[in-house]
Amino acid sequence: MIFDFNLGLGTVLLVLIALLVSTFRILREYERGVVFMLGRFWKVKGPGLIMVLPGIQQMVKVDLRVVTMDVPSQDVISRDNVSVKVNAIVFFRVVDPQKAIIQVENYFVATSQLAQTTLRAVLGKHELDEMLAERERLNLDIQQILDAQTDVWGIKVTIVEIKHIDLNENMIRAIARQAEAERERRAKVIHAEGERQAAESLRQAAETLAREPAAMQLRYLQTLTQVAGDKSSTIVFPVPVDLLKGLVAGVAPPKG
Repeated sequence: MIFDFNLGLGTVLLVLIALLVSTFRILREYERGVVFMLGRFWKVKGPGLIMVLPGIQQMVKVDLRVVTMDVPSQDVISRDNVSVKVNAIVFFRVVDPQKAIIQVENYFVATSQLAQTTLRAVLGKHELDEMLAERERLNLDIQQILDAQTDVWGIKVTIVEIKHIDLNENMIRAIARQAEAERERRAKVIHAEGERQAAESLRQAAETLAREPAAMQLRYLQTLTQVAGDKSSTIVFPVPVDLLKGLVAGVAPPKG
């Protein structure tokens, strides 16, 4: 009988020690514990050493670090009726552990589903050219919408980045042809602008030479010097029209 009493006392001591050990919890710096007492929310504890009474209190750990979530590829139809596949990445973190546990069943799944629907909704309002050229503005629009909708869950969406926009082969070829046509158009515009500037420079030079007749003679002599230095067997000798008029007037017989 004494043996049974000692055995029972030892068991009780072991149970008490186990309960005492399970009462103390250690939470890391980036962790918080949402504590419920008899099923009702009590307080948020941590980090460090905390006490949770077994059987009376229950604790749910929440990680406060930034979570990197990959948004799967979404089929998006742009405003100009182009079908594309778009995937993105979302960075968010828990700022209110109480809301993250009480207001939503699984904040990670909820944020993921909301990010997918928001990505389709926002990109569907823009044309393909805007998706390709204005990613920063689209990233900001998606981030602001997600942040506003997840605020009631205690979630802060910090960054949204569109990673890749996948186009089919026909659309890629069409974009290549469009880019080639755009480059040709720019080349023609640049060439025409160069011709206009050259014509303007020639007009200004002609006006300067017209005001100074001696300048025309100097220009003529400079041209002769350039022709004389040419080793070609054929020499084109330019003769000013004014000079020919003077020669014709000098050799013409007098009237009467």
